[in-house]
Amino acid sequence: MNPLASLALALGTGFSSGLNLYATVATLGLLQRFVIIHLPAPLQAVAHPWIVSIAVALYLVEFFADKIPYVDTLWDSIHTFVRPPAAALLAYAAAGDAPPEWRWGAALLAAGVALTSHGTKASARAAVNTSPEPFSNWALSFGEDLLAVWLSWLAAAQPIATIVIVAILVALSMYILIRLFRFARQAFRRMLSV
Repeated sequence: MNPLASLALALGTGFSSGLNLYATVATLGLLQRFVIIHLPAPLQAVAHPWIVSIAVALYLVEFFADKIPYVDTLWDSIHTFVRPPAAALLAYAAAGDAPPEWRWGAALLAAGVALTSHGTKASARAAVNTSPEPFSNWALSFGEDLLAVWLSWLAAAQPIATIVIVAILVALSMYILIRLFRFARQAFRRMLSV
């Protein structure tokens, strides 16, 4: 696999893992299994029936947990310690035959991208949970799942497009995180002044 394709796979799976790790692994595994994409040899293990089955089962658990306000926040809190390391592992495997320093670089980059997307997801979902209606929470959940699946496919199929899209998504995530932080700080100050 060429360096550009490895970078795209690291970035794409990193961002999508931060949104939904299990959808990412299941998507990669199924796409490899049905020969829609060709993953690097070290990453082809995700196509094993046991790995796909576990990823799909955990995706279903996350699918329902994500639709329940505050349960999704607890789920995201726990997955802060799961998604970025798993994204690093996927990127390390995606780098395939690259020299070790490149594989470690890809792993660190993917973990940082996953932490950014995960942090944005968790923060936005916590903010949406303050709304009494459930539809915005469900809409965000469905959107995150679709983005994770689409970006996983795109990472293997269209490297240049993936790099551009992930760069835009990371910039957008940083903007959203800054806005949410300012909103939370202002709300906290209002609470203290009352």
